[in-house]
Amino acid sequence: MTDAGLYHEGNHTLQEQFDSRRIADRLEEVTVHQRFLPGEREMIEGAYMFFLATADAGGWPDVSYKGGLPGFVRVVSDDTLAFPNYDGNGMFKSLGNLLVNPKVGLLFIDFEDPGRMRVQGTASLSADDPLMADFPGAQLIVRVKAERIFPNCPRYVHRMHLVEESIYAPSGRHTPPVPDWKRMPVFNDALPQRGPAACDTD
Repeated sequence: MTDAGLYHEGNHTLQEQFDSRRIADRLEEVTVHQRFLPGEREMIEGAYMFFLATADAGGWPDVSYKGGLPGFVRVVSDDTLAFPNYDGNGMFKSLGNLLVNPKVGLLFIDFEDPGRMRVQGTASLSADDPLMADFPGAQLIVRVKAERIFPNCPRYVHRMHLVEESIYAPSGRHTPPVPDWKRMPVFNDALPQRGPAACDTD
């Protein structure tokens, strides 16, 4: 655990206002840990998606949806997970933030058997990671060393079912099609000409 602990002055102010300081402290004591448990590994590696929270050097936050096929996020050691960065819109909002502020938050949600899990830690990027070969279409591999792992109450998670996997999710089974927005004339001359994001829109 980091020396700062889970809470700061702002958290404590509201905990005192709503008389939740005791339960908040108990939750930190009982649920927060730094090593992935077997059930957490299963949830992570079975996920179709997660949300990634980052912030830039000035503290401006950003949150991004990251999706893929189950197994696109891997627990590679008892305190580290990894995932590929696939072609997006080229803005690199999340990954650019990691270069100036590597602290991240990940939120995993199971909508079919409602559950939530948060992972907070420190991220690193690599184009030479050994996992690159396992993820066709990956631009980079992101590794996150967990500092805080904790479940959340799922009571407000709506139960939903997967209807269809995205045809754009990279896999070794097929080549994803070019997204429609890349075919729009306003973007055509600005598209990447090299790397995994390069594409022929003709």
